[in-house]
Amino acid sequence: MANTLVRNPPRALGRVVRGQPVSDGAGVKLNRIIGQRDFDMLDPFLLFDEFRSDRPGDYRAGFPDHPHRGFETVTYLLAGRMRHGDDQGHSGVLVPGGVQWMTAGRGIVHSEMPEADDGLLWGFQLWVNLPAGEKMADPRYQDVAPERIPLVQVARGVEVRVIAGSFGNLVGPIRGVATAPVFFDLALEAGARIDVPVPSTHSAFVYVYEGGAAVGLGADTQVLLHGELGVLEAGDRVPVATGDIATRMLVIAGKPLREPVSKYGPFVMNTPEQIVEAIRDLQSGSFSRR
Repeated sequence: MANTLVRNPPRALGRVVRGQPVSDGAGVKLNRIIGQRDFDMLDPFLLFDEFRSDRPGDYRAGFPDHPHRGFETVTYLLAGRMRHGDDQGHSGVLVPGGVQWMTAGRGIVHSEMPEADDGLLWGFQLWVNLPAGEKMADPRYQDVAPERIPLVQVARGVEVRVIAGSFGNLVGPIRGVATAPVFFDLALEAGARIDVPVPSTHSAFVYVYEGGAAVGLGADTQVLLHGELGVLEAGDRVPVATGDIATRMLVIAGKPLREPVSKYGPFVMNTPEQIVEAIRDLQSGSFSRR
């Protein structure tokens, strides 16, 4: 009997999660979706925040010097400017449409501070776990300017920015990440439809940050509204369709690590003993030596 090529089913929405308002850094107001009490993580994703405010008191104090070890932080900015610097001598400014993918590895102390005292500050931060073998690697940055991110109309009424992973022939600029991430920013006009490719091996979610869209196919279709995150079930593509309003959404996926996770604030390791070691290293001054 001849072998038959079987295509994986489209991904349907599983759990739908709304964020919770929190304050982090020196008082920055955020909407925390992954990393809250009722949705602790989605392997390999440890945290996902949206920050959006035109009130300076919500963000002006920023994120002064703070340590990280054992994972990666991803900052994607839509509006405003953020200056970052660290104890390794790296510094720069994140502008609208830009991305910073920081691999903390064995340890880094850095800051992220808004450059303006007024206006809209809007963006996202994602924390991505590192496998055990890379938790003590050398820190590194991938600073990606907006013009380096492919922006293409992939279907009628659908534009996509490919930050990481591939969408057809488009390949994002982020390289060398253990979890082989997918990070797409989609802008859909009213009445648009698209199948978004997502590896069947990956954990994945959709986050709608403007408008609303139907996700899934046939009887599995569910509507995802502004401010909602939908965890995606198994499959290799995500059918998305808009109604009578334009929509913007993120589609994010990563290969799960399936390793023990021990978390304490800015440290994410595999065992409690490694957390204690990180705290001791920070106290002794050996945390992020070059």
